[in-house]
Amino acid sequence: MSVVEHIQEFRRRLLISLGGILVGTIIAFIWYQTSFWGTPTLGEILRDPYCSLPPEARASFSGSEVDDCRLLATGPFDPFMLRLKVSGLVGLVIASPVWLSQVWGFITPGLMKNERRWTFVFVSIAVLLFVAGAVLAYFVVAFGLDFLLTIGDEASMAALTGDRYFNFLLSLLLIFGVSFELPLIIIMLNLVGILQYEAIKDKRRMIIMLLFVFAAFMTPGQDPFSMLVLAISLTLLVEFAIQFCRINDKRKDRKRPDWLDSDDLSASPLDTAVGGEEAPQPVQAPAPVDGYQLRGSAPMADNGANRASTSFKKGGSAFDDVL
Repeated sequence: MSVVEHIQEFRRRLLISLGGILVGTIIAFIWYQTSFWGTPTLGEILRDPYCSLPPEARASFSGSEVDDCRLLATGPFDPFMLRLKVSGLVGLVIASPVWLSQVWGFITPGLMKNERRWTFVFVSIAVLLFVAGAVLAYFVVAFGLDFLLTIGDEASMAALTGDRYFNFLLSLLLIFGVSFELPLIIIMLNLVGILQYEAIKDKRRMIIMLLFVFAAFMTPGQDPFSMLVLAISLTLLVEFAIQFCRINDKRKDRKRPDWLDSDDLSASPLDTAVGGEEAPQPVQAPAPVDGYQLRGSAPMADNGANRASTSFKKGGSAFDDVL
């Protein structure tokens, strides 16, 4: 394909991806307050960690004893913009099969058969790891909110706005999902030969310490429960990646011939074992040499003087081959 054809192909796939995201956003916008086939609405799913808190930890705006579990809005456009923002992010997830397939269809023609296979495997694993991290964060956020909102409930009561709560929730989901891609990056670096097991096997303590520091700084609420869950999860995943590096490097060493590890300036040892290429071979008995004589003369004894002064030939003169 020419450059113009590549641009046209990119534009076509981009429009299809944007169309899929738009449809997903519309579905999420409707799902925000509408239940389909008895399933909870999107708003209920996202508010569930907040609603799981004890009622005395949340501010009530209805004045009744009924637990309405509502978030605070401080502006006239806040509910609409919040619903639109959440619908856009959820629509991106709903339409992920569409835009991922378009991205895959655009890059596949430029890859070899084995490259397509490995790329598909790594993209699939990356999606699964991101989803696993986001799901874990969804169940963790309730414990983090419980710690943050009840730590000073004797003197104050938390009244969360919808914007602050959803920013906190979506940030935690994103951080957990992206952090879970770390072991996949380690495995990819090992497969291409950049990161070896020997380079990281003695640095586990440093790696664990860095993971705990990373979790402490990256969790949006800095509550100890979220930080601990993220750090422990990453430690387990990174340990799995390190063990994969160990097994993969051992497999490579079995396939690597010994002569590749020898010094370039030193000779390789001879293969003198029985059946080897450099093994001693038996010397065959010498064969007799045919005698030579001068033309028209009796046989002469073969000595150094005759060989030095006379040309020998079985038949014909010494220059027959030239003439």
